[in-house]
Amino acid sequence: AAAAVRATATLRERVAKMRHKLAVIAEGPFSRDALAGLIEIQERTAERVAKAPTLSPLEASDREDALTDWLEDRGIDHGWQLAPTFVQAGLDTDWLEQVAAAVDEEILPGAVGWLNYTVETELLMNEIADSTARVSHLVDAAKQYAQLDRAPYRTVDVHELLDSTLLMLSGKIGPRIEVVKEYDRTVPKVPAYPAELNQVWTNLIDNAVAAVNAAGGDGTLTVRTALHDDRLLVEFRDTGTGIDPEIRERIFDPFFTTKPVGEGTGLGLDISWRIVVNKHHGALQVESEPGDTRFQVLLPLTADDPDPDEETVREETP
Repeated sequence: AAAAVRATATLRERVAKMRHKLAVIAEGPFSRDALAGLIEIQERTAERVAKAPTLSPLEASDREDALTDWLEDRGIDHGWQLAPTFVQAGLDTDWLEQVAAAVDEEILPGAVGWLNYTVETELLMNEIADSTARVSHLVDAAKQYAQLDRAPYRTVDVHELLDSTLLMLSGKIGPRIEVVKEYDRTVPKVPAYPAELNQVWTNLIDNAVAAVNAAGGDGTLTVRTALHDDRLLVEFRDTGTGIDPEIRERIFDPFFTTKPVGEGTGLGLDISWRIVVNKHHGALQVESEPGDTRFQVLLPLTADDPDPDEETVREETP
């Protein structure tokens, strides 16, 4: 959202400068054919921006140097400021040679300035489109994660739930942890409380990230789905420190945590157990050794629509 606001403000400024440049060009001694040629070049430049290639830092630097030299050789001021924008738009010296060949020498600086504003406005509109699309995508993921305006109990595709949770937690996962999705897309939808399953995924992913960070911060989180006998398996595998065998039997106990004081309540796995086992009549189990910890959620493929009051009693029953 901040990127869209910033780009919009800059776009307003660039469009104002483009209007000013247009007025300057209109007052100049340019023929109708010269103006028509400039407009055609503008259209082709805008098309070029949409197809700009992705360059490596070294390639971009080399192209910037070449463009700066080309602009300075033709007496165009501030070529070093224009070059990065042209490179980002996918323009090169060959393209500028075509521009120079299409306009008179005396109007080349004005034409280049005009094209610079064209390129900047196209890039800014791309940024606005990208940032607003990301906002929309994140809002959709938040709605999916929270299950707003949806029935609390229904048949769901667990992959949709997993994807929305991973997106919501992407900032916490960070760039150093690689997320690998091993989804079996052939598994059927299952009857479930989707908002509460998202809470389970959140707790298990949070624990996996903490384990990887404790092991140095670089690692892998693998999320796998598969059929396991007559149940759906959702597995979270991390390459973290592992769980000490001496405490493995206690990790599902309320208020038991291995996280530092202030970072964990000790309720995440207890809540997850209650949701999976008590409310969904599934199973939650763990296998662990250093560098390979797997939390496995097993959900039944079919179930009668439970009575909410009955489920509350079951959940509270020890």
